[in-house]
Amino acid sequence: MCFPCGRKVAVVNLDPANDALPYECAINIEDLIKLSDVMSEHSLGPNGGLVYCMDYLEKNIDWLEEKLKPFIEDHYLLFDFPGQVELFFLHSNARSVINKLIKKMDLRLTAVHLIDAHLCCDPGKYVSALLLSLSTMLHLELPHINVLSKIDLIENYGNLAFNLDFYTDVQDLSYLQYHLEQDPRSAKYRKLTKELCDVIDDFGLVNFSTLDIQDKESVGNLVKLIDKSNGYIFSSIDSSAVEFSKIAAAPLDWDYYRTAEVQEKYMKDDEFAQLTSRMQ
Repeated sequence: MCFPCGRKVAVVNLDPANDALPYECAINIEDLIKLSDVMSEHSLGPNGGLVYCMDYLEKNIDWLEEKLKPFIEDHYLLFDFPGQVELFFLHSNARSVINKLIKKMDLRLTAVHLIDAHLCCDPGKYVSALLLSLSTMLHLELPHINVLSKIDLIENYGNLAFNLDFYTDVQDLSYLQYHLEQDPRSAKYRKLTKELCDVIDDFGLVNFSTLDIQDKESVGNLVKLIDKSNGYIFSSIDSSAVEFSKIAAAPLDWDYYRTAEVQEKYMKDDEFAQLTSRMQ
């Protein structure tokens, strides 16, 4: 998406398990350490091996800094981290790597956290996704954008109990209680679930954007949001404080796309479906 608009992009692969890259990367952690070698040498499983690799990268951060230097001045950097959630809210290695890059290289980074959209179809999984997102936000301490990815597949596992904006804006989670209690497996955890929902509501930090990677408009809207979060959107303006404040305070004109238009495009109209069913 960034290449057609003239943006020079350098992709940095920091996932040592990603040995079949679907993209061309400027820097690859496999030039430093390979997960397969770590697992073989130290008799570790995939999870333990990834933790070891992140620890090794942290101790050899100079290697990454040297690799980044040619791209710092005129490239937009995209870091692809492993998807193992423990790295971002249980272990400190990934956070340490990020913090060192920010301090030593004066980077303006935004964390983009992808969650499969179909998790919204299961209230319990949705609450788990919210907790994961909140934990990651608090642990990384970065400008943070949570994304419901694969939004085009959102109803493949069932219909949503509420409109899409309930899930993207993380509205009053007390409305989920009834649906959570319909699952006999979660009935005995009713009190715990309520307390967890209260924690999420009290922080009030989590919301979601949406992404259909096959849709250029969807990708473009997300890129705009990321650009505003990391400050890239300000790079093309002059030093006028007035001009700066206009952009900083401007409303997100793609908010409508985040909810109503996305729902109309990717989700079934239940009332229409029921009417059609009665007519058949």
